[in-house]
Amino acid sequence: MTISIWRYSHLALAISSFVFIVIAAVTGIILAFEPISNQIKPYAIEDTATLTLAKTITVLQEQYDEVISIEVDNNDFVSASVITNEGKNETFYIDPNTGKKLGDIIEKAPIFKFATNLHRSLFLKSTGRFFVGLISFLLFLIALTGLLLIIKRQQGIHRLFSKVIKENFEQYYHIVVGRLTLIPIIIVAATGVYLSLEKFSLLPSYNTEHLIDYDNIKTSPQKQINDFAIFNQIALKNVRSVEFPFSDDAEDFFYVKLSDKELVVNQLTGHVVSTVEYPFVALASHWSLILHTGQGSILWSIILGIVSCSILFFIYSGFLMTIKRRKKSSILKNKYHKDKSEYIILVGSETGNTFDLAKIFYNSLLDQNKTVFIAELNKYTSYQQAKHLIILTATYGKGEPPANAKNFVSLLKKVKPKSEILYTVLGFGSLAYPDYCKYAIDINEELQSLPSFEPVMDVHKINNQSFEAFKNWSIQWSKNTGVPIQLKESPKREHSKKETSFVVENRSLLNTDATFLLRLRSEKKIPFTSGDLLSFCPENDHIERLYSIGKIDNDIFLSIKKHEFGICSTYFSTLNKGDIIKASIQRNPDFNLAKHTKNVVMIANGTGIAPFLGMINNRSQKGNTYLFWGGRNEKSLDLYNEVIQDGIKNNKLTAFYPAYSRTQEKIYVQHLLKRNTHLIAKTLYKKGVILICGSIAMQKEVITILDGICKEVNNKPLSYYQNKGQLKMDCY
Repeated sequence: MTISIWRYSHLALAISSFVFIVIAAVTGIILAFEPISNQIKPYAIEDTATLTLAKTITVLQEQYDEVISIEVDNNDFVSASVITNEGKNETFYIDPNTGKKLGDIIEKAPIFKFATNLHRSLFLKSTGRFFVGLISFLLFLIALTGLLLIIKRQQGIHRLFSKVIKENFEQYYHIVVGRLTLIPIIIVAATGVYLSLEKFSLLPSYNTEHLIDYDNIKTSPQKQINDFAIFNQIALKNVRSVEFPFSDDAEDFFYVKLSDKELVVNQLTGHVVSTVEYPFVALASHWSLILHTGQGSILWSIILGIVSCSILFFIYSGFLMTIKRRKKSSILKNKYHKDKSEYIILVGSETGNTFDLAKIFYNSLLDQNKTVFIAELNKYTSYQQAKHLIILTATYGKGEPPANAKNFVSLLKKVKPKSEILYTVLGFGSLAYPDYCKYAIDINEELQSLPSFEPVMDVHKINNQSFEAFKNWSIQWSKNTGVPIQLKESPKREHSKKETSFVVENRSLLNTDATFLLRLRSEKKIPFTSGDLLSFCPENDHIERLYSIGKIDNDIFLSIKKHEFGICSTYFSTLNKGDIIKASIQRNPDFNLAKHTKNVVMIANGTGIAPFLGMINNRSQKGNTYLFWGGRNEKSLDLYNEVIQDGIKNNKLTAFYPAYSRTQEKIYVQHLLKRNTHLIAKTLYKKGVILICGSIAMQKEVITILDGICKEVNNKPLSYYQNKGQLKMDCY
């Protein structure tokens, strides 16, 4: 079944049961507190597992004039119905060791009565019970379809609990919380269905009718209750209830209900007259009630409360994702008709995120007075004046097309253009998945096989919706096509964090490749670590710039390249000691280095070395740390050489591998990685970490090399290690 059907089924089930599920979840939260409030009462008996039924009955009969019954509830509270020595008929909680009264039977609080009735039947009696059972079944289906969607997204059940790529808050936590609460939700839903079926007598019936031969009832040898073998074998923990004989006649018996069976015991001799094992249906009913209500367990009650809260969160995040997906996938109102447009942009997106970048590109072409038409891949058709076809597509599941692109290939074969069209394919995906941008690659191969299409450039792949990578692609596309477009970054990247004052401690002079170091100190204590980001917004510009941080002696250490038209880099290059700037720290936990990490390989080029210098400065001497760095020439290293040499001297840096691209030999970091295949493979095999920081172009080449090493030496793809947190990247 296609992903769209699973998603629509998931959504349809959620919408159809929305109100009832909200009611069930809210009342479920309230009712989760009832078992907890009961459990904290001082009536629980800790030694019911060792205390025998014989001892309990004996002490009760010594304490009271007559004992009518005993019950042990799911909280391990023992209650007795007795006739006191004063002739009063009372029921209360007792201490089975002494027979003393502990307290009166707990009465259900009004709020719990209200919540229970609303939760069970919506105050509609049998009709309400039916609806509640139906909603439980729908919740069960929602959980299953949600599981299938997660499996599809994570590319297989074996990757169910692998790393989730964070696109936004609601998407990320919808999946993460869903995985954690999936089993409890299924239990709650399944037990709710079971209890409803039981209520309407739709389950196999059973009874505990005892067949007693009254003609052969033994009256001797008579024994005292504390000598009954069966009562001495039964722990009070396993008892549900005991009904005492009404008289001293031999025909009156003890009726003992245990957790798995019911016994009839001769009150004179202690012999078991009859035994009836509970069928599975009875045991299932008992456990369904416990699992659905949380009776007898504070921990499970807390879990049920969390599950109920998570259901409300799923409703919120699920509908928010749907609204955003539909909003993003709603195409801009095209300025030009498809048959009057020279530039055709087709988009394939499962979550709608690819549309954000597609619309930026669309508007950039309009700014150049180009005739542009944008649509989904599934809406591919003939275009009378098309000269360029630009395809931006994500990949879903195991290399499959998004829902709005699954018909594109078949349409491509049916609809033939009237004249030759130049095409470009841009893929979006995540390196954490083995089938990285596979659908974009498949589309590119299809277009290559058709004579009417001519490529402008090779298929390009973008990791995790990186805007910087998208910008680099657009620059290359502009060079190849001669269309000088300028991308305007999405408004969602606008700066909105609370800023702090930072004092300039030092700024180095520009070196030969126009790079310099900037050292900042916060005026107040702010937690940060190497790999975090400094977010800076220049005056009269609302777009934030992010700089990767190296932490040295509690100062922020930045490596910056001055660009000819760079607003921020030019501004930073003019700062002097004592100057103050306003900026904020953006935590970047996915690129932090854990202190306990023993083996580390750091790969960088240019200014991407900054966070690694901080990490090296704070490394212990116990692990192995290797730094691969690419620069133009040996002069490029002057800015960083002092920290590097200090790291080697103090055994914080095991080895440094520089690569210079503007020398006669022209070596890049990927060449050095090939020469050190064994080191890379061994680091990953021994659960070490590889970190990459620098340009997107470098990242692309390095990833290819690393993936080849992993497959060749370790027989595993690079994505295997990334999902285990052994590959971390921060490229721009």
